[in-house]
This record gives sequence, structure tokens and C-alpha cells, in this order.
Amino acid sequence: MASRHLTMMGLGSAIGAGLFLGTGSAISTAGPAVLISYIAAGIIVVFAMRMLGEMAAAMPSAGSFATYAGAAFGRHARFVVGWIYWFMLIMVMASEMTGAAAIIGGWFGIPAWIPALVCMVFFAVVNLVRVRAFGEFEFWFALVKVVVILAFLVIGVLVVFGLLPDTEPVGMANLTGDGGFMPNGWAGVSAGLLAVAFAFGGVEIVGIAAAESDDPARNVGTAVRSVIWRISVFYIGSVLIIAALLPWDSLADTDTAEQSPFTAVLRMAHLPGVVGFLEVIIVLALLSAFNAQIYGTSRIAFALAKQGDGPRILARTNASSAPSVSVYVSVFFGFVAVALQWFEWEGLLDFLLQAVGATLLVVWIAIAASQLKLRSQIEAAGKLTVRMWLHPWLGIATIVAILALSILMLTDESARQQIFGVVGLVVVLSVLSLINSRVHEDSGAHVGIGTP
Repeated sequence: MASRHLTMMGLGSAIGAGLFLGTGSAISTAGPAVLISYIAAGIIVVFAMRMLGEMAAAMPSAGSFATYAGAAFGRHARFVVGWIYWFMLIMVMASEMTGAAAIIGGWFGIPAWIPALVCMVFFAVVNLVRVRAFGEFEFWFALVKVVVILAFLVIGVLVVFGLLPDTEPVGMANLTGDGGFMPNGWAGVSAGLLAVAFAFGGVEIVGIAAAESDDPARNVGTAVRSVIWRISVFYIGSVLIIAALLPWDSLADTDTAEQSPFTAVLRMAHLPGVVGFLEVIIVLALLSAFNAQIYGTSRIAFALAKQGDGPRILARTNASSAPSVSVYVSVFFGFVAVALQWFEWEGLLDFLLQAVGATLLVVWIAIAASQLKLRSQIEAAGKLTVRMWLHPWLGIATIVAILALSILMLTDESARQQIFGVVGLVVVLSVLSLINSRVHEDSGAHVGIGTP
């Protein structure tokens, strides 16, 4: 894959329903000061992605941050980090497919499981072709979302300044009015940070895709720089426009396209058919992210299996060199997770979803800690083409910030359950890693600095 494929894959995975539907909830929690929350979370992700880019350019691997954790801290770290990320993407895939299938089912008046099954089969086929064909498909799929967001930013700016027919400049009333910029104080900003910290999740897939890039050293660096800044502009720009145009206390949880703050802004521009249009875009956003996540789960499982950290059958490939068995397994478990949401088995699904919330914290810490440990080896091998800024201080600061976010989560009842859930998941995976070590001989698979 070329750098444009890697870039769009990262964007496609990160831009989902969280942007189009979750923005209103974040703003209602913190008020206009949610911008501080987005900026703080964005900085953490920028630093984590830069560190991941440094390692991925030097030693590209389908196992990405899991492989680097293994190189830095041993196979148990590789096992836990890899499978915890696989678990997270499976559950996120289920949430995104559930949302998309519900909308599509409503369009055609059919049960939601039918479009879910059709979409899963279709995207399984897409992920079984040659990786460049997959990358091309995801490029155009994600490009639609990018164009729509850019159009929204342009239209929003025109509405803010009253440059469209039948619109008036809004000034700073909504940003500084009722309650001020920070109506709920720093407590609101902290709660907002919890709401948006995981909005940027998904860009890590760029590191996974590095192993199938035609020029990792160049393409990964370009893709990482593009993704992190574009994601920041898209999210922060969209939130700024929404906060400027809509009173913060008029926004809340949004479950449908009609309730989305994006719909409200486009209505202010007097654009017809905005609800139906946004429904189509939300479906595309969900399916694009779902497609990228099948890729991510299958490659992680494939890499772990090759390194002796999973069933060897997951390392099998087809004639197109795609990890076919890993794709089948990921799609199967994705459909099982969708079924869990529909059956609403009390307690089980809540635990699984709570565990998902904080898994990114584990991955981000693993990325930062691995980079700090491996930097001197990468530099000594002369393979340092992408550099983390102000090493090691910004890496250390990133870990401190993530730990601070974890402590902050313990002060919030719902977020506290996420921490407990992920701790339980880490314990289970640690036990499975010990069992795996006993059952399987150590294959000796280890990606080092000089490994291609």
C-alpha cells in the first residue's frame, strides 16, 4: 500500500459515529470548554502516534505495537497488548455494524440482521483480496467522509459569519453566553475529557498496515503526520463550529441522524434533505470504520499466530496472500458480538463494552513505553527515519498524562467500571498467556531492530 492508502485507512477507522453522533453529548457535558478536552486528548494521541510511527518505520510488522511491546518487554506483553486490541476492535466493530444495520434496515423495512449479514459477508470478501485492492477500496470509501467533513467545515464557517442567504453572524454569544465558556467548571472539562479521550481511537491501524506498505520508512512517516493533524482539524474544527452555532445546553445524547448537531448546523444553512443525507454519511462512516477494523483485527491475529501467541491456523493465507482464516474468525466473532447486542444478555454485554472503553489506555501506554525502551536500539541500528520529538521527555509526559487520565476515570462512576473491566481483561489475558507458553513451544519468533 502507498502512503495515501495508509492515511485514509487511519482516517476511515477514526471517523465514525463518535464524530457525527457523539459530539453533542461531549459539548453538553463540558459546554464550549469541551474544546480544551478535545485539544488535551488530541495531544496525547499525536504523541502516541508519533512514537508508533517511529517504531513502525524502523521495523514494520503486522503485529505493530503488540510486536514492539514484545521486543521491549517480552512475549507476555506482546500477547496481552495484541489480544486486548483485537478484543477492543471486535466489540467496536459490533457497535458500528449494529448502528449501520439499524439505519439500513429502516430504509428497506427489513430486520436489521439481514443488512448486517450482507455487509459482513461483503466486507469479508473485500478483506480477502490483495491488500492493494483493499487499500484502494478503503481509500475511496474514507475519502467520501473526508470530503463531507471538509464541506461541513466550509458551510459552518459561512454560517458563523452570516455569509449565506438568510443567515446572520452569530458572534461569540454561544461560546461565552449562558454560563460562560466553562459553564460546568473544570469538573465539566474533566468529564468532557473522558467523553472524548477515545474519539481518536482507530488511527493505530496505520501502524498495523505499515508491514504491507511498499516503502514503510517513507510512507509511514507521511501517513502518521497526515492522519494526526487531519484528525485534529476535523474533530476540533467541527466542535468549534457546533459550539459557536448551537447553545451548549440544547445538545445531549444523539442516537439518530435527525438529532445530530451536524444536522442542526446544516439546517441553519437552509440545506434541504439534510437528515436523509446525514443518514447516508453516517452509514458510510460506520461501514468504512468497520472495514478498516476487520483489516486491523485480522492482521493482529495473523501476526500473533505467526509468533506463537495464537492458534497456528490463524497464520494461514490465501492465494492473494491475505490472512484468510484470521479474516473469517474476526468476521465470525464480530457477528457474535452483534448478536449479543441484539439479544441483550443482561450483564455479559455490559461487562464486555465496559472493558472496551479503557483498552486504548493500555495500548497507548504500551506504545509509549516500548518506544522509550527501543529508541536507543533503533538509533544504533541506523534505522531512525521518523523521530519522536524531544525524546525522552515527551514520551514520559505522555505516559504521565495517560496515567492521570486513568486516575480521572476512577472519579467517574461509569468510567470507573471501564477501568475495572479492562483490569479484569488484562488479568484473564495474562493467565491465557501463561497457559499458551506452557502448551506451545516458544517458536523463538521475535521481531528485533534488524528484522524486515
